[in-house]
Amino acid sequence: MRIGVYPGTFDPITLGHMDIIRRGAKLVDRLVIGVTTNPSKSPMFTIEERMETVRREVTLVEGQVSVVSFDSLLMDFAEREGASMIVRGLRAVADFEYEFQMAGMNQQLNDRVETVFLMADVSLQPIASRLVKEIAIYGGSIQKFVAPSVAEEVRQRVARIGRKGS
Repeated sequence: MRIGVYPGTFDPITLGHMDIIRRGAKLVDRLVIGVTTNPSKSPMFTIEERMETVRREVTLVEGQVSVVSFDSLLMDFAEREGASMIVRGLRAVADFEYEFQMAGMNQQLNDRVETVFLMADVSLQPIASRLVKEIAIYGGSIQKFVAPSVAEEVRQRVARIGRKGS
């Protein structure tokens, strides 16, 4: 059984993430979406909230998809899940440079797991969770970038923490 891992913070999950999930699920028998923390990011949602959202959003994705949280080295997580592949999405050259370096480091840690890069759909390439949150915090519409249910969750969270510029 070919198992792939698609790691990320998914804070929030975007249409770009969903594109990579749908396409990645076709490459493997089982795709494990690894929801993680990132010390360099300030999440808007807790890991439990993000996992619940990701689970809800992937229910209609074809193939065997599971959602698991992790707080460890990616390669340790991939090994625990029995993965032979890490799926990563690329939007731009800047993504490639970072991802290329990470793939090289990951290969040094565990050369039994390959990294596979999927280019985001052209219409989704500019979407980044960080920018989605910033737009929402400043009162802009994020409807083009996330599913309606995710947009509502972000709107409610922004209302609770307070919007900038008001």
